[in-house]
Amino acid sequence: MSKNFLDEMVAARAERNPEFPRLVAEAEFRRKTARLLAAKREKRGFSQTVVAAMMGTSASVVSKLEAGADVKLSTLQRYCAAIGESLNIAAVRRAPAR
Repeated sequence: MSKNFLDEMVAARAERNPEFPRLVAEAEFRRKTARLLAAKREKRGFSQTVVAAMMGTSASVVSKLEAGADVKLSTLQRYCAAIGESLNIAAVRRAPAR
């Protein structure tokens, strides 16, 4: 799928739902963050199964998180702790909608 096609799809959906571009941006952020976390896990030599065991959950939960699924904050915190990271969150003021 080309970037132009994706842009066209987002623009078409935005005509029906003005919030759609924001939803796409949020999903892209989750996927980018998930890829970063997965790379950190791999660098430390942990499998998804090992991280899941440290978290007290299943490997499928870890897999979904690393795929960019919309997970609970507590799940993300436990994942970060399991791979030796800490989670820091900042609320940043957005520009007002026009």
